[in-house]
Amino acid sequence: MKYAIRFTTISLLLISASCIAPKKFQDLQAQKAICDDKNAQLESENEGLREKNRKQKELEGKQNSYIFDLQDTIELLRADQRLLNNRYADLLKTQEALQTGSRQEIRKLLEQIQQNQEALQQKENQLFDAEQTLNERTLSMQQLEAELNERGLSIQKLEDDLGERNRKLIALQQALFQKDSVAQALRKKVADALLGFEGKGLTVAMRDGKVYVSLDEKLVFASGSSTVDTRGVEAISSLAKVLEQNPDINVTIEGHTDDVPYKGTGQLQDNWDLSVKRATSVVRIMLRNRGIEQSRVTAAGRAEFMPLQTGKTPEARQANRRIEVILAPKLDEVFKLLEN
Repeated sequence: MKYAIRFTTISLLLISASCIAPKKFQDLQAQKAICDDKNAQLESENEGLREKNRKQKELEGKQNSYIFDLQDTIELLRADQRLLNNRYADLLKTQEALQTGSRQEIRKLLEQIQQNQEALQQKENQLFDAEQTLNERTLSMQQLEAELNERGLSIQKLEDDLGERNRKLIALQQALFQKDSVAQALRKKVADALLGFEGKGLTVAMRDGKVYVSLDEKLVFASGSSTVDTRGVEAISSLAKVLEQNPDINVTIEGHTDDVPYKGTGQLQDNWDLSVKRATSVVRIMLRNRGIEQSRVTAAGRAEFMPLQTGKTPEARQANRRIEVILAPKLDEVFKLLEN
């Protein structure tokens, strides 16, 4: 409208130019030229402002789109986190299903699982920080993208670590199951070999993945003596034949007495000496079988401090006077799994 008025005014001046002196006409032409220049300049500035406004709207659209993409990425990270939590819960359920005898062997693996749980908590904290960062919009889009990529790699590494822990746990469970199977088979072999002695002062039992062969004093020794009698030699020799055929079994021989103080003479001073001497006497008879490596066998004396019965009756004390042969499958494969 402003430009139209100016143009009309100038046109009227031109129409009446014939009545105006040449000097004034030239002045009017000069003013018209100045107005035209200003008009062109204003049009150019206006076009520049329209272009800047268009670019600004385009930039805002890209920024909004990028923010939406970041929000989608965070949702994906949350989904990955839930998946990791589920897998971790599965690992805990698998661990709880292990037999009592495996607890000591998997202690190191449980500590690693605890560290893994702490790492998950740390990732949750980092994810919360990422959301705060997005809300505050203090980081540039390039920095935020780099941070999210790094978190994605960390989560992938954590998932890989969980998979490896799960593989080891399954392998460990299989190894422990195999150990129990070996122990069960060994118990049957021992029971079959000593069938003639069961009910006559000898019992065979299985506890904590180990086979326990218990020999009453009356079957092996005279009262207060550490010399194995004929019947005891026969039972120990029969057991040694089974051990010769099973070289992957470690053997611990324990001597046990009652709580009556030892009153013998000679080198033996007390129940400790008597229990150790009885254990070594059994070891020497067992090692007559040259198929048994000496490194597999351990002799120990327990004196009266691991009784089967706590009463003071003659029957209770007789039950406590015994030799226990403890047979345990070697755990080399389990230890290798824990070390790797």
